[in-house]
Amino acid sequence: MGSFIETNDTLQITSDQGFPRELDYEQHKKKPFTAKAFKDKVFEFRDKDKIRIYHAPPVRVFLVHNIDGKWLYWGLVHILKVVHDQVNKTTSGKFKIIYIYTPEEMKQAHRLIDRNPKTDFLQVMK
Repeated sequence: MGSFIETNDTLQITSDQGFPRELDYEQHKKKPFTAKAFKDKVFEFRDKDKIRIYHAPPVRVFLVHNIDGKWLYWGLVHILKVVHDQVNKTTSGKFKIIYIYTPEEMKQAHRLIDRNPKTDFLQVMK
């Protein structure tokens, strides 16, 4: 028997899956956002492929915006709720932003956390 479960320490989502529209990288470079601006806001993500397991909520994970297959690390979130659709093999849920990387930290995050040159969004922008 096989398993379709994937354990995650990262919430990597596209705009269509619910990445916060409020987080715009170009605006962030001009005037950095802080988590304080989003302290009472709960965001939702939906239809992540596969059944994904996180530690019991609230758990801290990395927030990554998947932009055409390239990853932009934004900071840290608490996963508050996880819902699995066993028929469609997808994961949805809710999260709160707890820390937003500064633009300088964003430049370092992929190198420190991920190291996959094929998914480094900021490397492509150079």
